Amino acid sequence: MSEQSIPDDARPEHDARPEYPDALPEYAERVLEVAELIPPGRVMTYGDVAEWLEEGGPRQVGRVMALYGGAVPWWRVVRADGALLPGHELRALGHYRDEGTPLKQASRAAEGHLPRLDMRRARWDGGERADGHT
Repeated sequence: MSEQSIPDDARPEHDARPEYPDALPEYAERVLEVAELIPPGRVMTYGDVAEWLEEGGPRQVGRVMALYGGAVPWWRVVRADGALLPGHELRALGHYRDEGTPLKQASRAAEGHLPRLDMRRARWDGGERADGHT
């Protein structure tokens, strides 16, 4: 992915030249706000978040989540195929089990025998709002 494909305000702080050194880029703030809206037990894909914002695309949302997503429920923003985030599978799986997120059992042929998200049941379209959010 080229740096030119990322909206200016989704670039890392050293590229975005924020007014305040610790400020998040505006696009990143918006992505993180959407992640916080997703109810426990539900997920949105990177593309769903971009569509919700009507800006950027899955790669831009993924980059924001990789750079800044640690302070929000990052496990609720996922790949469209339902695969668990590489390198964070076990942490994410713990969150999914705690929240009752629908999962599909892994086949015996699946590497590591890790389940996938049941996207048909877990995907949130943003239609109903999470408790405490309007």
